[in-house]
Amino acid sequence: MKLEMGYIHISDVILGNESKIENGVLTVDVQAIKDLILEDEHLVDVSLDVAHPGESTRITPVKDVIEPRVKVEGRGGIFPGVIAKVDTVGSGKTYALKGMSVMTAGKIVGFQEGIIDMSGPGADYTPFSKLVNLVLVIEPKEGIKQHQYEQAVRFAGFKTATYIGELARELTPDETHVYETPTLMEGAKMYPDLPRVAYVQMLQSQGLLHDTYVYGVDAKQIVPTILYPTECMDGAIVSGNCVSACDKNPTYVHMNNPVVHDLYEEHGKTINFVGHIITNENVYLADKMRSSDWTAKLCRYFDLDGIVLSQEGFGNPDTDLIMNAKKIETEGVKTVIITDEYAGRDGKSQSLADSDPLADAVVTGGNANQLITLPKMDKVIGTLDYVTKIAGGSDQTVQADGSLEVEIQAITGATNETGFNLLSAR
Repeated sequence: MKLEMGYIHISDVILGNESKIENGVLTVDVQAIKDLILEDEHLVDVSLDVAHPGESTRITPVKDVIEPRVKVEGRGGIFPGVIAKVDTVGSGKTYALKGMSVMTAGKIVGFQEGIIDMSGPGADYTPFSKLVNLVLVIEPKEGIKQHQYEQAVRFAGFKTATYIGELARELTPDETHVYETPTLMEGAKMYPDLPRVAYVQMLQSQGLLHDTYVYGVDAKQIVPTILYPTECMDGAIVSGNCVSACDKNPTYVHMNNPVVHDLYEEHGKTINFVGHIITNENVYLADKMRSSDWTAKLCRYFDLDGIVLSQEGFGNPDTDLIMNAKKIETEGVKTVIITDEYAGRDGKSQSLADSDPLADAVVTGGNANQLITLPKMDKVIGTLDYVTKIAGGSDQTVQADGSLEVEIQAITGATNETGFNLLSAR
C-alpha cells in the first residue's frame, strides 16, 4: 500500500467571518464552526480561541488534540467509520495541515484530563506547546451523562478538523512524503537480507471513558489484527479516552505516530518494516490472555525478527505490556518496549506494576510522578476549576501566587509512550 502525504505548513490561525487558507495563514469562520458543533443536542455553547507558542497561555482541561487532514485521492476519507464512511484507507494522497491543531477543552469529563502551557517550564514537557492551537471550549447540556458528553466533544473535534482539512483540498503542498509497504511476499523478495520488523501498538480500551476506536469500532471489541502503517495517517485510529494526560495518545499522536514514521525511515535500509499490529488493553484476565496470545501468534505467523511494543496508560495495562513482551520473546522475536514510569516523586518506587526478565529492552518516556511548578499564566483557555482534581493534581496544587504545583502526569503528552514527547531517560 502506498500513501503520498502532502504537508501544508500553517504559520497562524485567525478567527474571522470566512474560512480560507492563504499564504500559510488559516482563517476560520467562527459562526460556521459554532453551527457545525451545536448540531449536537448534547451541547449548548462553544467558544473558539487561538493559542500561539510562547504566549503566556494555559489550556485546561484538555480532552483531545487533532490534526486537520483531507483525503485528496484514493479510497475512503479521513476518520473512516467515524466521520467518513467505512472504507479501507491508507493509500492514495492525503494533505495534512502542519504546525497547528484543533484542541477540545471545557468542563471536565473524567478526572484524567490535562494541562497545556504555551510558555514557561510546562511548555518544555508537551509537544503541543509548539503548535498554533485552535481551541474549542465546549459547554455541555445540563444533566447529560459523562459518556454522552465525551462522545459529543469527540465528534465536535473531528467535525471541526474535517471542515478545516477540506480547505486544503485544492492547495499545493509545501512538501511531500511517500510511504509504501509492500505485501508480505513482495517485501521478502525485495529485502531478503533485512530483519523483518513490525510495530505492536497496545490501544487503551479499559472502558469507563478509557476507549480507542478503530474504523469506528471500540478497540475492546476487537481481537489483535494487522494494519498497513499508513492507515493510521488517515485517521483509522482515534482517541476517545480520559487516561492520564501525560501518557494519553490524543488523536494527533495516532495520526503522527512517531514509531510508524521512524520505522518507515529505516524501511529498506536497515529493516523490512512488515506492518502495524494493533491489540487492546482489557481489564479481565481472560481478555488479556486472549489478546496477548493472538499478538504473539501474529508475530510468529509473519515470521518477524523483532518488534517495537508501545502501551497506553499505566498500572493495569502494565500487565498486558509484560504479557505481550514475554509471549512475543518466547516466540523468538526480539522485543523493545516503549513505556513510561510511575516511580514516585523521589523516583525510588517500582516503575511498572509488572515485570519479567524477558522484558529487558526498554525505552522510557520519563517518570510521570515528577513534581513541577507551573507559573501563573496571563490567560487561561478553559477553566482552572478542576486542576486540583485531575490526575497529577492535589489539594495543594494552587499556590498563593497563582502558580500550580503538579506532577507532570497532569501535562498532556509529557511522558507519551509512543515517544511523541520531549522527555526520556538514560
